[in-house]
Order: sequence, then C-alpha cells, then structure tokens
Amino acid sequence: MASTPSIPSHIKAWAYSEYGNIEDTLKFESNIPIPQIKEDEVLIKVAAAALNPVDYKRAHGYFKNTDSPLPTVPGYDVAGVVVRVGSEVKKFKVGDEVYGDINENPINNPKRIGSLAEYTAVEEKVLAHKPSNLSFAEAAALPLAIITAYQGLERIEFSAGKSILVLGGAGGVGSLVIQLAKHVFGASKVAATASTGKLDLLRNLGADLAIDYTKGQLEELEEKFDVLYDTVGQSEIDRALKAVKENGKVVTVAAHGSPSGIFVMRISDGTVLKKLEPYLESGKVKPILDPKSPFAFSETVEAFAYLKTNRAIGKVVIHPIP
Repeated sequence: MASTPSIPSHIKAWAYSEYGNIEDTLKFESNIPIPQIKEDEVLIKVAAAALNPVDYKRAHGYFKNTDSPLPTVPGYDVAGVVVRVGSEVKKFKVGDEVYGDINENPINNPKRIGSLAEYTAVEEKVLAHKPSNLSFAEAAALPLAIITAYQGLERIEFSAGKSILVLGGAGGVGSLVIQLAKHVFGASKVAATASTGKLDLLRNLGADLAIDYTKGQLEELEEKFDVLYDTVGQSEIDRALKAVKENGKVVTVAAHGSPSGIFVMRISDGTVLKKLEPYLESGKVKPILDPKSPFAFSETVEAFAYLKTNRAIGKVVIHPIP
C-alpha cells in the first residue's frame, strides 16, 4: 500500500448522529477516525466538495432502510489529491488530482464518511483524473450532476439532430444537460426553462430558446420536441408534456417527475467522467458554480440552508477544506 507521510489518525468533518433537518443535526467534529481503505480504494485528501439535494434527503432519513449506519459524514461530490493507494488500484498513484461522485449507488449503503471531511476513502472505479484546466472547486461541482445528465440522455438514446426541452435549465443537472445535448450529442435545437433573471445564462450555455416559466411562456409554447428532460418534478412537468412530439420521450431525474417519463437514477462511474474529459478540457462543457460559491468549510450549514431554497444557480461548493 503506497501512501504519503504525515496522514493523521483522526480528522475534522461535518457529521450528524440522528436523522432530521440537516441544518439542525449537522455538527462540526474534530476527532473522527480516518477511514481505512480497501484494496480497490484510494484515500483522498479532500480539497473541495459540492452539496446535492440527496445529501439533505439522506440526512432526513428518506432512505434510512438502505442507508449505512449513523453517524454520517455527508457529501457525494469530491475533488482532491490521492494520498494512499490500495493494493489493487491501477489507474491512480499518490499525488494524482482526482474527482468523482464517491457513492456508486446513491441510496444503497452510501459511505459513512463522505466528502465533507478532510479525507475520504473512495473506490477507484468511480473516480477520474481532474481535468487540468479546472480548479478543485470547479471539478467538485461536476461529478454527480454531469453523470446524471449524461446517463439520462444516454438512457433515452438521444442523438444528433434531435430536439430537446430541458426543465430547470439553470440548476446543477439542467445546466449540464443543455451543454451535453448541444456540444456532445449534437442536438438540433435546445430549449430550456428558468426564471426571469436566469435566461441569459441558459443562452450562454447553448440554449437556442430560453423560456421564462414564471410568465406563462411554457404554456404558450407551440413547438414540439423529441425529448423532454425533467430535472424539477411536478411543478413544471404537467405544463410541459404537451410540448412533446407524439412519439417523443420523457426522461426525469426528479423524485416527483412525470409518471409517463423514464426515471433515471444515476450510477456513479469514472468512465463517464473520462469520456467527457475532452469536452471539459476544451471548455465546450463548463461547470456552473453559484455566485455565492465557494462557501468556506466553516459555513457548511449555511450552504445547505441556501441549497434548500432552490434558488441556487448551478452548484453550491465548499472550498477550501482544511
């Protein structure tokens, strides 16, 4: 097992010991035993972490029957440096800068020590080398959202020449669906919804048509699309279904999406990140960080409270992590 010197035996992290509102239960801990790595894992010195709705849903006990035992250090998205390598690891070595969504299955026994910690242990297969042009904060903003976006498009066999309507285009997943559909899959037309102040962002990401859902523009839409990609759930989906072609497809990654849609739950996969690396390094696909990001490690509770307002643009990121 290769490792670097001076790795502590105990680490600082944010953790909760009971289920409930994450703003109430999350506490700063300074003496958590460092996670031990298995043969197929690496130990990462965490530089940045992104927050996701699954973090606060997990903390609330939404999937406690399949969750790992409490106490829990939350955090799925990570970017950092490999400091220890398991005996079966082939792709990474000590000193490599990596990123990924650390939980292969989001709700089935996710890790007890997530990315909101100084160090976390992660399987090799869910990680990729960090694109050299991205900062740690930018890289941390990507994995869960870009893998979700990509796997949703792949699941419905999206391809060049097709048109797509994205609900929630300014969010973490939606902002990447727009970019992937346009720049990776070759969409003929991309339309996306957002509130009034976020329409320019949609256009900058590659949307041909930016739709203000607060002003009835979704209801007034006369065009029909090959695919409807729902990232928001019930609030917009009912109004948008009439904009789908007769033989069109609906895909949802939202918990309360259309019953007529294909629900996609991502599986974390480092090969997806590797496949998208050329688009990230060329700048064709970019991470979108909320203007308030990055939050300091000491502001993690405030960052979760902000994420829960549903007003964030792109991703809420914590950086630096000491």
